[in-house]
Amino acid sequence: MTATAVSVPGAVFGTIGALAAFPLRLAAREVERQHGQLRRGITRRTTHVVFGRTVLAKAGLTKSGDAGIERRVAAERAAGRTLISENGFLRLLGLMKAPEASSLSRQSLIEQSRLPGADLDLLSLFDAFEHDCEPYSFRDLILARKYAGLVAGGASWGAIARSVHRSGPVASLTAKSLNVGSQHGRPDAIYLEGGQSELDGQLLFDLGAAQGDDTLEDLFAEAEAAEESGDHEGAANLYQRCLAIDPSDAIAAFNRANCLRAGGHAADAAHDYARAIKLDPAFVEAWFNLAGLMSEQGRDASARRHLQKAIALDKNYADPVFNLARLEFDAGNLPEARRLWVRYLELDADSEWAGVAAKGVQFVDMQLARTAG
Repeated sequence: MTATAVSVPGAVFGTIGALAAFPLRLAAREVERQHGQLRRGITRRTTHVVFGRTVLAKAGLTKSGDAGIERRVAAERAAGRTLISENGFLRLLGLMKAPEASSLSRQSLIEQSRLPGADLDLLSLFDAFEHDCEPYSFRDLILARKYAGLVAGGASWGAIARSVHRSGPVASLTAKSLNVGSQHGRPDAIYLEGGQSELDGQLLFDLGAAQGDDTLEDLFAEAEAAEESGDHEGAANLYQRCLAIDPSDAIAAFNRANCLRAGGHAADAAHDYARAIKLDPAFVEAWFNLAGLMSEQGRDASARRHLQKAIALDKNYADPVFNLARLEFDAGNLPEARRLWVRYLELDADSEWAGVAAKGVQFVDMQLARTAG
């Protein structure tokens, strides 16, 4: 993970998982004071993604495990968003003291420690080092060498990350010997040499003062998990409980609308999409999904207005451009359909939908040529 200049003003932070060391509502207040935005979950407007360390505890209890975290990290990185660890985020806000000056690059740390780069990045993202990104310190190099030994002994990056936070400050591990194995028969556990203190990778850190916000954060995470598993009714109920606690959460309203729509409750879904838009008028996905719902109900004029609004809010959002082109084509407005399909191809030239758009342009050209002839 490479250091990226991050400025709070104008940034839109999204969170994946609750923060282990600091209440999210207080972090949101501080971000707002510094002229940025902080929201649960991720939307198209999200520029920076904060991975809360409590994600690790939940990963240890799910079927997807750490692989689910790895997929999410890869997806957010591929989307061009800046990934930030919990400690990195708190340092950025001035809520946590920065570690001492450092000078080691990521590549230098990899070469000197022989820790795989992918493991280094994930361990950095979950604060298993003093620094969450380059430049790293000499203490980080010591830790990287220890972690490389643990990986060679069969430990996963997730087991290491879950374990190290139970030992106190991460930097304190530089003076201790870590090993893989357990007197309790758990081969993936990590313990201090001599067996004086076993660091159970399936447990997590003492959440301390963060417990006050756990109810809402846990509910939201549970709702996301239910939605991902296809339990739309259960997820909708959980999102409703989130909204009862925090009525200003546009993302919870949007997610609930998606679940209601998937469950066949179109009217209720439309209400919650509208609620999300009222809470956040620039929520482009809510405009787009509400347009889709209107189109499914044959309300093309309403769908057109919502798609036009989505395009106005985010000119690089390809999906509403395609859907609006299809609406215009069905309405017989061929020149406008062609214009929109051409615009879609500027945004997406490679997907299956790009092929449909290209055929649409060809068809319109043929029709217009026949008319002119």
